[in-house]
Amino acid sequence: MSKIYVTGIGPGLYEHMTEAAKASLADADIIIGYKTYIDIIADLIGDKEVLSSGMRREIDRCEKALELAEQGKNICLVSSGDAGVFGMAGIMLEVVEAKHSAVAVEIIPGISAANAAAATLGAPLMHDYAVISLSDLLTDWAVIEKRLHCAGDGDFVISLYNPKSNGRPHNIEKAQEILLKYKAPETPVGIVRNAKRQDESYVITTLKKMNEADIDMFSMVIIGNSKTYVTRDQLKMITPRGYQL
Repeated sequence: MSKIYVTGIGPGLYEHMTEAAKASLADADIIIGYKTYIDIIADLIGDKEVLSSGMRREIDRCEKALELAEQGKNICLVSSGDAGVFGMAGIMLEVVEAKHSAVAVEIIPGISAANAAAATLGAPLMHDYAVISLSDLLTDWAVIEKRLHCAGDGDFVISLYNPKSNGRPHNIEKAQEILLKYKAPETPVGIVRNAKRQDESYVITTLKKMNEADIDMFSMVIIGNSKTYVTRDQLKMITPRGYQL
């Protein structure tokens, strides 16, 4: 029986892709995805049929994946990072549910952007943390603001996805303003660009100075909690779990 794999391919480099993800690509008759992600895994696709499309075509990709699977094809729908974290897993399952389809869907997990960036920064996510997207394309900004207030008030470490783009350059500034109501200006902030990809770079700064750094859609911003500190060499962030040394 045919199936749809919704595969998280991780942050980019092959060594950070799971064996299960590679196996799903190998088992698929057709691979579907956003063109940028298809390009990342080009060497693993071989001569398989590929259907790629641009941004904001998520529903179209899922509907095509289902149509082809119902014709008896095994489909691999690829998603960067983890498919279940701001990825394609949810919408694919929604489409299958809405169409009352019996096609099997298997979600293949991958390393999320937050986890990839955290590994580069050291250990900033060692305690409770919140993951918030600053993109208001699909979520009202008022809802995002409420979540920022709640995460700040709860002293969570906060990972910000989609922090800044040409279409929404000021959302990160609004997020900083909100979080400064709850967190000290000296709170460590790590900004990782292209986490675990060839051209990875990162900087560690503070909440007060965060917006002086270069931030774009390829960046992951991790804001510490009240216990987070920076190592003596200023190269790593640590959020203590609470062990007594």
